[in-house]
Amino acid sequence: MLVLFGVLIIIASAVLGMIVLIQNPKGGGLSGTFGGFSNQLMGVKQTTDILEKGTWIFAAVVGLLCLVSPAFIPKQGSASGDDIIKGINASPAQQSKPANTVPMPADTNKK
Repeated sequence: MLVLFGVLIIIASAVLGMIVLIQNPKGGGLSGTFGGFSNQLMGVKQTTDILEKGTWIFAAVVGLLCLVSPAFIPKQGSASGDDIIKGINASPAQQSKPANTVPMPADTNKK
């Protein structure tokens, strides 16, 4: 399921990038490319409206997918930190030693 969200986020981001790159930062954009044909083909106002709505829609889709996808991450072990808090509150006799500890050698250089 997480892979599906990843693929959807990548696709929506790519489409959003294409829509943003089509637009002209000064407001001409795709409608300015057609020049005199703009009123006869689709209309200047409609082209910029469609691109602006597409930008908002795909930005919302990417944001929503990014917010929802962590809910589908599988939970492995306890990530809440309860075990750490219990270990701090436990007495030293109850705490276990790590298995890979090596005892310190005795000090042989006594004077």
